[in-house]
Amino acid sequence: MFDKLEAIRDRYMELGEAVAQPEVIQDFPRYQAYLKEISGLEPIVRKYDEYLSVGKHMEDARLLLGDPDLAAEAEAEIRELTERSSSLEEELKLLLVPPDPLDTRNVFLEIRAGVGGEEAALFASDLMRMYLKYADRNHLRTELLSASDTDLGGISEAVLMVSGENAYALLKYESGTHCVKRVPVTESGGRIHTSTATVAVLPEAEEVEVEINPSDLRIDVYHASGHGGQGVNTTDSAVRITHLPTGTVVTCQDERSQLENKNKALKVLRSRLYDRSLAEQEKQQAASRRSLIKNGDRSEKIRTYYFNHDYVVDHRIGMTVNRTANVLNGDLSVLTEALRLADKTERLHDSERK
Repeated sequence: MFDKLEAIRDRYMELGEAVAQPEVIQDFPRYQAYLKEISGLEPIVRKYDEYLSVGKHMEDARLLLGDPDLAAEAEAEIRELTERSSSLEEELKLLLVPPDPLDTRNVFLEIRAGVGGEEAALFASDLMRMYLKYADRNHLRTELLSASDTDLGGISEAVLMVSGENAYALLKYESGTHCVKRVPVTESGGRIHTSTATVAVLPEAEEVEVEINPSDLRIDVYHASGHGGQGVNTTDSAVRITHLPTGTVVTCQDERSQLENKNKALKVLRSRLYDRSLAEQEKQQAASRRSLIKNGDRSEKIRTYYFNHDYVVDHRIGMTVNRTANVLNGDLSVLTEALRLADKTERLHDSERK
């Protein structure tokens, strides 16, 4: 591990010198690439420097053990520094866990109402607003590809495209079944109901990663309705694509152009098939690892929003966050950071067991 840390530190210093060179500054793509690499290495180098500093202080403290007047104080300092050194070593191990290669991908975010009728549809709409606000907080771009409204303002399903830096890394832990416990607007007796909605976060697939045979597709066109506004109803602009071998169905109606809707629907289809392939790979590797944090198994309940107690519980890591309204207003960073740390810890332990 320490050989690797030294190599990273050397590379960091080398890059720091390189970005100060005029020929690099004038080569903008190269300059940007170096800055991005520096940004990725900096947290590791800073933590390693702190680790080395603690080690140096421990050596200095040990030199004082032979002095009767300072020995007790030196022993106390050594104990404290030893504990800090061990903690820093664990943090360094986590920092060295390789990132998910999909983290930088754009994503398709699919939200569907589950059990609970109209209340489930309203909850699905709440989740969609939550992700729109969370994306905005993290400077991500969002685009609504399709949505099916219900009479009371909920949604039975919606598909969003979220793009920007580390979109998948920021959203990947949201896949699964979300539950809400609250008094529905349709409940006159004041009873608390439990409703659900499912979320799927699909990394955008490249064309070369998923080959789609045109003969495997059935493409239907129809009048769009809903979020697109009145203008979308004047032509057969909405597109429904069925992938016959898997039965996967994708619709897109956000654009006025049938061709644009078809192209977007194909992107969603490709990402769903890619996600299916990734899930199959995970299943094959599951003999040694069962990680709901990473897999985002949509049949598993991952989070419950308790309106009556005003807190949210993430069941995968047993974490409770107060103020349900804040979470539904897009304040997800505490949860996503904790999930990211739990995932990296699990992956570290997996690698140590191998």
